Amino acid sequence: MRADIVFFDAGGGHRAAANALQLASEQSGRNWQIRLVNLQETLDRMDIFRMVTRIRMQDIYNHLLRKGWTLGSEYLIGPMHAIIWLNHSKMVRMLQDYWKEDPPDLLISVVPNFNRALHESYRKSVPNGKMVTILTDMADYPPHFWIEPRKTQEQWFICGTERAKQQAKELGHSDDRIYQTSGMILHPRFYEKLDIDRDAERKKLGLRTDLPVGLVLFGGYGSTRMLDIARKVSDAKLPIQLIFICGKNEKLRRKLQKMNLSFPAVIEGFTSEVPYYMQLADFFIGKPGPGSISEALQMNLPVIVERNSWTLPQERFNTDWVQEKKAGLVVENFDGIVQVLQNMQLEELRANAAALNNRAVFEIPEILEKIIG
Repeated sequence: MRADIVFFDAGGGHRAAANALQLASEQSGRNWQIRLVNLQETLDRMDIFRMVTRIRMQDIYNHLLRKGWTLGSEYLIGPMHAIIWLNHSKMVRMLQDYWKEDPPDLLISVVPNFNRALHESYRKSVPNGKMVTILTDMADYPPHFWIEPRKTQEQWFICGTERAKQQAKELGHSDDRIYQTSGMILHPRFYEKLDIDRDAERKKLGLRTDLPVGLVLFGGYGSTRMLDIARKVSDAKLPIQLIFICGKNEKLRRKLQKMNLSFPAVIEGFTSEVPYYMQLADFFIGKPGPGSISEALQMNLPVIVERNSWTLPQERFNTDWVQEKKAGLVVENFDGIVQVLQNMQLEELRANAAALNNRAVFEIPEILEKIIG
């Protein structure tokens, strides 16, 4: 089988899902030829956002995330969809030419917003090909976000939650075109338990072995909210320890290092060793992204996440899901983090997190095999 996986870099989850799926397919021993297709690069010549602002669309999105400028972001989706629709025909022609050059048997999309153009162009270029959309969000944010109505396009969907599956059915798609996995796609490394002595590793990092450890992580560029959390926990002199992962935000890392914290702390910059730090921790504090939540829970870490007006609209359901599974705590903001930590039933929440069994990245190759026939 020859398959194309379409991703972009608006946020880190789409590329991560594509890479994880490619690796899992290779590890399963399937003789598939998988090509990763960066949609931004494929359509770069007609990026209307770059024409106006000289900045690529995905870079605008990532800049807003880094700055935390997400208040009212739901009101930007409509205008964005309008721009996409105005350029729909041109996108379809460009993508059609791309698929014709080297047509895959299966088109796999792990991106939202562009599935109409992807489906139409692929159908015109490869009439007998099959298209699958794998949602990397826990739920759709209709209309025209992840799932298009069946009357518009017939295809397959792979959903990580019951809610997403139900949304696909509500838009007319039949049960035989919708598959539900046990969770979201994660990189296979999150299933590899490191053979380490937790106490010894904690001591090596300057942490105590008799106090709980929280991992504070807000994506690849961190967040100034990490400073607020550190300050409040320090002022309250709580009997806990925190590991801060600041990503590529060196300014944030330096500010944290200069703080005179009352608790043991590890302050890390960009690292590929997130699973290692998660294995040393007991709980997670961060944003309610589907990847962050799923990675933490896979490592048996209950999550503490925010939901408020700044939360991205497509991520708001994630907080409902956390509460439904009793796998963590949802707060309106982190101003009350001290009270939350004081009242947290850690052992109960850790047991609930450990009871979840997300095997999506290993289930999906089997699903794709069924679809391709």
